[in-house]
Amino acid sequence: MTKTLQKIPQSLALLHQLDVVIFSWAMKRKRALLLAKLGRAVSRTADGFGYPFLALGLAVCAGDSGAALATAMVLAFALERPLYYVLKNGLKRDRPASALPNYQSFIIPSDQFSFPSGHTSGAFLTATLLCLYFPAVAPVALLWAALVGASRVTLGVHFPTDTLAGAAMGSTLAWCAAIIVGGI
Repeated sequence: MTKTLQKIPQSLALLHQLDVVIFSWAMKRKRALLLAKLGRAVSRTADGFGYPFLALGLAVCAGDSGAALATAMVLAFALERPLYYVLKNGLKRDRPASALPNYQSFIIPSDQFSFPSGHTSGAFLTATLLCLYFPAVAPVALLWAALVGASRVTLGVHFPTDTLAGAAMGSTLAWCAAIIVGGI
């Protein structure tokens, strides 16, 4: 029994076991170094450093919709970051390298715990706002966000449900911020 299974309620043990099965399946099929390199490149696009520049660029160059999106983005991230921190440090779900014996991820994560995925949350928050304010970019924005989530699993730093939770959290907070700010 892994350390993670010992720490979670029995009702979540089955979900965790399913997560481990899916994660293990993905890891057996992606050992190619090229895929790991591509995953890291995609993951880096959601490291967070570009979000302020995107918001500023849209506010300056994209008229009223860009300004509304930038305002909603600031509000959404102001809600998302503290919630992410509280959930991650409150739930304390081990990352795959800590939860699975003899497993090593392709990268060293920036923090200890895995749930929810902050990269995926930020990507879906941004993609959802782009979809709401600029619907023409929806396919590209959503594909990018989905690839960010997949890259976090491919790199071995998240279980699939970590990224699903991140996607749900980011999308929900984006919608809430857009409703508050308006302009959609």
